[in-house]
Amino acid sequence: MGANSHRESFPWKHIIGFLLSLVLTFAALWVALSSGLPLKAVIVIIVLFAIIQASLQLFMFMHVNESDSGRIQTFNMAYSFFIAIVVVAGSIWVMQFVL
Repeated sequence: MGANSHRESFPWKHIIGFLLSLVLTFAALWVALSSGLPLKAVIVIIVLFAIIQASLQLFMFMHVNESDSGRIQTFNMAYSFFIAIVVVAGSIWVMQFVL
């Protein structure tokens, strides 16, 4: 295989991921601003949209499933989730004393 064996094609995967991310973002915006749902339902729906969008971006843009070293990526993902949970939980904990 030569240096030019990589096939260049139109990035359909990236376009579809971008469009789906936009749809999820605008859906969350609509739920928050004009759905008329109770606050708890709005929060649950937005969190679900956020989880779906984060997963979509990991697979569409970060190429999580295209690596040879699954063990390293699994560790990195677990560490990232741990940091995210600590930041969110710490923020909520601090806001309890401020608000």
